[in-house]
Amino acid sequence: MEKLNKDRIILHCDCNSFFASVSLLPYPELKDKPVAVGGSSENRHGIVLAKNEAAKKYGIKTAQTIQSAKKLCPDLIILPPQRERYEYFSKIINGIYNKYTDLVEPFGIDESWLDVTNSVHLFAPDGKTLADEIRQRVYCETGLTISVGVSFNKVFAKLGSDYKKPDAITVISQENYRDIVFPLKVEELLYVGRNTAETLHKLGIRTIGQLAAADIKLLEDKLGKHGTDLHIYANGLENSPVMPFDAQREVKSVGSGNTFYRDISGLGDIKPALMVLSEQVGHRLRKHGLYANGVQITIKNPALASFTRQCRIPSTNVSDSIYHTALELLVKNWNVKMPIRALTVTALDLSEDKKARQINLFDAPETQDDTKKENLQKALDSIKQKYGKTAVQNASVMKTDLFK
Repeated sequence: MEKLNKDRIILHCDCNSFFASVSLLPYPELKDKPVAVGGSSENRHGIVLAKNEAAKKYGIKTAQTIQSAKKLCPDLIILPPQRERYEYFSKIINGIYNKYTDLVEPFGIDESWLDVTNSVHLFAPDGKTLADEIRQRVYCETGLTISVGVSFNKVFAKLGSDYKKPDAITVISQENYRDIVFPLKVEELLYVGRNTAETLHKLGIRTIGQLAAADIKLLEDKLGKHGTDLHIYANGLENSPVMPFDAQREVKSVGSGNTFYRDISGLGDIKPALMVLSEQVGHRLRKHGLYANGVQITIKNPALASFTRQCRIPSTNVSDSIYHTALELLVKNWNVKMPIRALTVTALDLSEDKKARQINLFDAPETQDDTKKENLQKALDSIKQKYGKTAVQNASVMKTDLFK
């Protein structure tokens, strides 16, 4: 860890109800009504992806079904997701941030850290005043509101943006952080997920203050290095840098999933479904010049319970290899006669180069090196880019009705 710099000024800017707010921009008359962004109920993509402040008051949660959300709020208005608009506004907002510093690190599409330590004096007398200027500018140029945390490290800045919403600024300083941070529930600390919180609760640790005062050796015993890191975060000692906006982000996985308009079962349904998803994953790998060294499948049944399995594979970005691995994983670990509501195929442990492996003498020649297949698929990618995604398709995929 770098030497602690107590004079840093870090902002965490978080767009308020970003997805719902962007979707609502063309409909100002709906601003104060309960609105959720979700998929099509008719095509069984009926999950709440986001909601506005009015909908939150009814207890509506992200990822619950639209059917259950409407039981809580019968007048709930559902708007379709608009990915291109989200990316458009994210680009505009990060462009505003970049006018104040080149150290802008996105943390998802709707929030970013800014290190303004060396640039704040060019725009404002202090971090809070600068945060307020940025907040007003984002609203004037986009119609969207943000909440901003101002602190001396990234973790506390993130806590600050979450502390008071919407459209607010919270300063967590060296002088007041114990008063603000320590009473908060431990779940509110960055990187404390459900399982970690349960472990901490069993240790009698329910607030960030209790975590800060906990025996570090006990945390290491129960949580390993993660326990040490959380102890550092709770005590305000985190000091990781804010990365430049144009820094290359490490891609850890590439996945593609689909919720089907009807339950699928049997290999007649499963094979073309996995084929389409594997082709999408393979295309993205090749587009980014990456290779997968593992494959994961995630199955969701009609009751929305998830089942996940994964395995290692020789380095590849060939869709066919990913497909056969995914199919083998599913057949070995799932009763193919059981109904499936949703499927996801994910490429794991990505690398920019093929990792070396020992060749089995009994492998078929085509399984020992898939370079020819990779070159063929790159050629097919070029055809699809020029003539459309459906220019070249597997016959089994053309016959299926699963991807409407």
